[in-house]
Amino acid sequence: MSLLSNRFALLALCSCITVTSVLASSDVTELSILIPYDKPDKPDSYMCTSIPVDSPSKLYILKFNPVADMGAVHHMLLYGCIEPGITNAKLWNCGHMSGDGSYVHYLGERLRSGSICSRGQQRILYAWAKNAPSLSLPEDVAFEIGEEAGITSLVLQLHFGDPHHMPATWNLANGQIGLSLEVTRQKQKKLAGVYLLGTGGSIAPRETTLLETACIMKEEKTIYPFAFRTHSHSLGKVISGYRVRVDNYGYCKWSLIGKKDPQLPQMFYSVEQTVPVKTGDILAARCTMESDRDTITYIGPTRNDEMCNFYIMYYVTDGKILEDDSCDAGGPFENYWLANYPTLNNIPDDASVL
Repeated sequence: MSLLSNRFALLALCSCITVTSVLASSDVTELSILIPYDKPDKPDSYMCTSIPVDSPSKLYILKFNPVADMGAVHHMLLYGCIEPGITNAKLWNCGHMSGDGSYVHYLGERLRSGSICSRGQQRILYAWAKNAPSLSLPEDVAFEIGEEAGITSLVLQLHFGDPHHMPATWNLANGQIGLSLEVTRQKQKKLAGVYLLGTGGSIAPRETTLLETACIMKEEKTIYPFAFRTHSHSLGKVISGYRVRVDNYGYCKWSLIGKKDPQLPQMFYSVEQTVPVKTGDILAARCTMESDRDTITYIGPTRNDEMCNFYIMYYVTDGKILEDDSCDAGGPFENYWLANYPTLNNIPDDASVL
């Protein structure tokens, strides 16, 4: 998709990373991406760990089971790629998002720094925050991984909170934290993908700010959204996402994909209605942000910054997911929809209302 405008080194940890694989009679395998629980030495630490997908044939993810708590982890993101950011370490600092470039210590060791992925497209497969529960995909729908699918590494990024407020002890998964997956070798009829609409921008002090984005679908295919997820920090009040279809006269018809208070558990919720998205349709998202602060708040990676993200989980029936998996509209994002009038018109009056 393109812009609307004309438009994620500790070798000593290797034995501690848990990767389980239990083949059941139903051909369901459990893959666990877990690290020993500890407190990092500074707040807003971003850490990554990875496991290889050792299967020459394709595997299909059916379910995501988080092993985490919002008292310790602000959010987790699971990525698929060919190679992780660091190939000879099981845990590394992927905190280039945190801005200061400082070192992070975990389990008494200084972590090496690297990107989320070093080779292959960095695809988002799953996102978690605010104690969201497990996610089971619909029948016949799965994420495809494996060598043939171009995903031979799974990378889990964990954004830890303030260590001073994190639990001193951890009773989940024998003192480990992370994510467990249920996968199968049985081919599924519909392949799943995630498309992300996000913004930059800023929130004015003691005002309501609308951060918005929109991109047109230019790939020759139809996607079928079945779940959505919203993500902001403390200032987000309502996040909504739409499919916009423009008729021959330039009139926009807005169809709601999903709308949610981002202060609720940030899980993937079922879509409001069946809204297929085809070539030429527009995907649009708005974050309604309300600030009680005396200073400007910018979009950024820390808990004191903000984020404006609308995730669409979709399936396709033609065996190939979208090549372009995010919307980069370029901004400015404040009141973006109005700024793109008349391309965007007939904006819903209730886009900021639950």
